[in-house]
Amino acid sequence: MSITVADVMATMECAFPARLAEDWDRVGLVVGDPQEPVSRIGFAVDPCQATVDEAIERGADMLITHHPLYLRGTSTVATSTAKGSWVHKLIKNNCALFAAHTNADAAATGSAVAFGSLLNLENMRPLQPYDNQPELGIGRVGELPMTMSVRELAERIKALIPETAPGILVGGDPGKIVRTVAVSPGSGDSFLSTANQAKADVYICADLRHHPASDHLWAGGCSLIGLTHFASEWPVLPAMVQAISGIDGIETYISTLVTDPWSLCL
Repeated sequence: MSITVADVMATMECAFPARLAEDWDRVGLVVGDPQEPVSRIGFAVDPCQATVDEAIERGADMLITHHPLYLRGTSTVATSTAKGSWVHKLIKNNCALFAAHTNADAAATGSAVAFGSLLNLENMRPLQPYDNQPELGIGRVGELPMTMSVRELAERIKALIPETAPGILVGGDPGKIVRTVAVSPGSGDSFLSTANQAKADVYICADLRHHPASDHLWAGGCSLIGLTHFASEWPVLPAMVQAISGIDGIETYISTLVTDPWSLCL
């Protein structure tokens, strides 16, 4: 009996329940027939020309991405639009597209847990718990097994995540010694005060804006390590692969294509 798109969807739902997604989010099956068979699945941060082409070239029957294709909706999937052309290409090549976004952020094995695990954080707990459930929520806070400086932590992160043109930014004293780390992959400056309340020595996130970051640091807030959005969320992909590892007969790959929008930093 062959594995179907619906089987994979059910397994992803167990690991990353759609009920955990934010109200504004659009998660789940984007393209494809739930009854179609699946034997090879690709995983990527972004659904885009590069990852769609890669999925087809690598013979994937399904592409699972962190980001949704149509987060803000659309009125057309015409091939005269970029995203519409990707939809048509996926359909013509019998490749389904599925997204697990903020539900994968809030899950007990989601993006922040995956990032924290890269750093071997201990005693991880949600930065912002979900509905008072201690195992669920956005971001994570934990302790490093050994203290190190902010600079050393940033250098360690650089070696663990995909390299992007903008690199990594550090806010605050690079020599500050760190034990407690807060992390929220993706856009995270809305949780700056939450990181302070958690008594973090450093907060790791992406898309830090000038004024929130400046006000935070000038008010004596914890140090900051700023990553690109893509690089901060790439570690969730191995967690997604692990989530479906119990399905026999499925081959997987994790895309190493850098789909960060920034290509040059001068």
